[in-house]
Amino acid sequence: MKILRAIAAAAGMSFCAGIALAQTYPDHPIRLIVPQPPGGGFDTVARVMADRLSPILGQPVIVENRSGAGTLVGTDYAAKAAPDGYTLLLGGTSNMALNLGLYPKLSYDPVRDFTPVGLVVSWPFMLLARKDTPYKAVKDIVEAARAKPGALTFASAGVGSGQHVATAVFAYLAKIELTHVPYAGAQAAYGDLLGGRVDLFSDNAQTALPQVTGGTVHAIAVTTARRYSVMPDLPSIAESGLSDIDMETWFGLFAPSATPAPVLARLAAAVETARSSPEAVDIFTKTGGNLKTMSNEDAKAFVKSEAGRWSALLRAAGIKAE
Repeated sequence: MKILRAIAAAAGMSFCAGIALAQTYPDHPIRLIVPQPPGGGFDTVARVMADRLSPILGQPVIVENRSGAGTLVGTDYAAKAAPDGYTLLLGGTSNMALNLGLYPKLSYDPVRDFTPVGLVVSWPFMLLARKDTPYKAVKDIVEAARAKPGALTFASAGVGSGQHVATAVFAYLAKIELTHVPYAGAQAAYGDLLGGRVDLFSDNAQTALPQVTGGTVHAIAVTTARRYSVMPDLPSIAESGLSDIDMETWFGLFAPSATPAPVLARLAAAVETARSSPEAVDIFTKTGGNLKTMSNEDAKAFVKSEAGRWSALLRAAGIKAE
């Protein structure tokens, strides 16, 4: 009985401490960790949300890019941060779902170590080719790759990134061999794609669309089961018979799992308000983003499902980050 009373007392003290923290939270700036360099999809979503969260929370929300080892460095840093609501993570498909299948052992567990503060938005990936490509459709790439295995190259924002996985899974399911050329971020990958030094690149539609509409690259297909609403004439890879590819890049804000519930509730309300603001909706929907409006309980189930689905596929394909 003494042990039970001690446990109950400790739980009560923790709850009271959480309430006390929530009453003053936040009283100093909040850091939003982005596990990728500036300029990519992670960074763009983080800055849109940070700009709108700051006035809602009454404190600066500072975007801090901590890139390295794909998305591992920044994500691991956020997982080990104090669970007080002052260090958040911009999580997405790469670091919250794909990494479980890409690495035999992770220093963090996306389901156990984090809790969603709020999912924000998603985009399909687009399979892109250099501007002067002779390949205009998925079947053209497949035929060329089968004729000369390994001759076609594809760029990515780094080993284990969403861009890497999107094209590698396509190659696995199409039973073709492509040569991977990893870069330190999406901007560097675009530099060589635009310069014609690599053949292919898969990127999320948010950052790919300006390149496509500007005529600097050629769009081959989207990686989701359905066509992209912004470019309805662009086919999906599934239409080429690769129905197992249904990949979107989604983003959301996450906190360490031990963050007090009252603080999480404060943050969740702020994220919902920021995501629903006319400015954020306009920015995201203009590039064909799909707003994620699910509850945080549904978000937990969604992240767990995504991690399980992609882990199984990546292991079956033998796609690794190291």
